[in-house]
Amino acid sequence: MSVKSPLSKEMLQFLKSKGIVKPTPIQEKAIPLLLEGKQNSLLLAPTGSGKTEAALLPLLNKLHHMSKQRELFGFYIIYITPLKALNRDVFKRIIELCEHIGLTADVRHGDTTQYARRKQAINPPNLLITTPESLQAILPGKRLRYHLRTVFAVVVDEVHDLAGSKRGTQLSLGLERLERLVGSEIMRVGLSATVGNPKEVAQLLGGKKDIKTVWAGYDNRKVDLKVAMPSPTDQHKKLGRKLSYPPHSVARLETIVDLIEKHQSTLVFTNTRSFAEVLGAKMRALNPPFEFDVHHGSLSKNARLSAEDRLKTGVSKAIIATSSLELGIDIGQADLVIQYSSPREVSRLVQRVGRSGHGIGRTSKGVVISTINLDDISESGVIIKRAKANKIENARIPMKAWDVLCHQITGILLDCDTIECTSLLEVVSAAYPFSEVTSTELDALLKFMEGRRLLELHDSKVSRGARTRVFYYDRLSMIPDTRQVSAVDITTRTSIGV
Repeated sequence: MSVKSPLSKEMLQFLKSKGIVKPTPIQEKAIPLLLEGKQNSLLLAPTGSGKTEAALLPLLNKLHHMSKQRELFGFYIIYITPLKALNRDVFKRIIELCEHIGLTADVRHGDTTQYARRKQAINPPNLLITTPESLQAILPGKRLRYHLRTVFAVVVDEVHDLAGSKRGTQLSLGLERLERLVGSEIMRVGLSATVGNPKEVAQLLGGKKDIKTVWAGYDNRKVDLKVAMPSPTDQHKKLGRKLSYPPHSVARLETIVDLIEKHQSTLVFTNTRSFAEVLGAKMRALNPPFEFDVHHGSLSKNARLSAEDRLKTGVSKAIIATSSLELGIDIGQADLVIQYSSPREVSRLVQRVGRSGHGIGRTSKGVVISTINLDDISESGVIIKRAKANKIENARIPMKAWDVLCHQITGILLDCDTIECTSLLEVVSAAYPFSEVTSTELDALLKFMEGRRLLELHDSKVSRGARTRVFYYDRLSMIPDTRQVSAVDITTRTSIGV
């Protein structure tokens, strides 16, 4: 950072020791804005442009100044990401700086041990990196709720990923509940590289509050994208019989192996977990001259972490992954991304290809390996054309999602036991997805919930019911449920995943 930077002396010394002397375009615009402490912001910049630091540096700078004036105790900054892997990545990137300036940071998500959770309850970190579901879990908690009263800022990373699902709808009302708990306005900062409708996404993040959208770095973006549709040869047909695999699929498989060999580090993305495993199994049958791993959400935490570390340290040359490695994760010096079949969405391709050449001035290189299906290759070509022009799809924000609202009303009742119907409508309508909910609609929903013992109605007031707490904690996640069975390696008795 430059000498004229408004950041603290200690922070500048740390950044200089890491060779960071000049801010990126998004950092140059965002840091002064956030240091003022008055402006909610949506920061939009290409992948690898330092958005995380653009948001956290000014917030940590403010917290550092606060620590000089008084002893800190509680959560002050909440950093929310859609993925556990992204939680860990952000923590690794920021913990050294936090320790250098005397602040604490920690991660809390589904993989966090009970010991670590108890430790956070006794001695809360100043910066909590978490997921939307974990925030929902701690909002009504007795001790953690007390620690949340000190929060002054919330950062939502990869906000586009949440905006298009009920996870974002739930989070929008969760932020209103958090602000109600704190008793004053909280600074809200959203981060993304791929937003097609920034005005609406900003409303999701800020509700009825003004949000400033900051764009930077797209003019300097370097991408190398192409489509390939390998044709089978006689050799592929012969190998296909040996592998029990169609010749066209064998041709695609050999193309992937050749591309991995020619590059330093490669990420291969598939659209489903099952196909990631199939592709991994068929590639192992080819016995390639390099090591690789498979990575997806159904694998155990240890298996996922091992795959990530093996690629970062150069032990393996490739990872076959699903969306588990798609968002914002610094996977090391990956110089190529391969997408097997059409990614179906422009935003998904941009995010995935952004995992290669992850940094300022580097080129993101991607190859879409298309199937022989005419729709697949046509769709892939159109998506690549739109990706080069940065024409991203609009996030379809679910409006008036009644199942989400049922869940959040039980959460509000856990927050405060009893609430006036008029006050409840004020809290609900402050969130953009529920801004047009009428008192008549809310009354009908409350009667529906009363019939299921989720709450009790007393004239103009609403209070907890017999099943309020159970209903709330049983439905923390808005991610669709799938039946899962634990898989164990019979030789080592270790968990493989689900």
